[in-house]
Amino acid sequence: MSYRNKTYVAFASEDIHCYRMMEAWRDNANIDFSFFDAHDLYVARDTSSREQIKRRLRERISNTAKQVVLLGSSAGRRKGGDGYSFLAYEVDTVIQLGLPVVIVNLGGSRSVERSFIPQPFLDANYYTMPVSFQPAIIKYALDEYVPVFNAGDVAGPHYYNPDHYAKVGL
Repeated sequence: MSYRNKTYVAFASEDIHCYRMMEAWRDNANIDFSFFDAHDLYVARDTSSREQIKRRLRERISNTAKQVVLLGSSAGRRKGGDGYSFLAYEVDTVIQLGLPVVIVNLGGSRSVERSFIPQPFLDANYYTMPVSFQPAIIKYALDEYVPVFNAGDVAGPHYYNPDHYAKVGL
């Protein structure tokens, strides 16, 4: 049995630079931001078949992830709902497994940006927590939203009010 203590970060390939920024935040001793990245496990090579890559993605998500950060953008919405891309496969897997999802609005918004949320989450009325692309509020959401998600009985996208942002110094 695997120990699920990792954060899985899902994103459209167009947004990889933002994922790299999150890695830089994590590696910077002066920024209070940390996550155990599920991408470090079950590596798939570029030469792997599509089905082999999907198997590896499912292993990463189902065996190690306790929570998901989705980098929210128009490309992420489009790919996350296209039914074909690897991001769409990740979104469907997350929904099947019932994992908590923090959606990071790459446009900077602190509210629900439906134009950044993949349609399958909206169709399922899935409880998500959109936040701005700032390490303090992402960390806060991973610490505070995930337990609420796991308690159940909340649906649809929610967001933190300005008081929550002020609480973390934003």
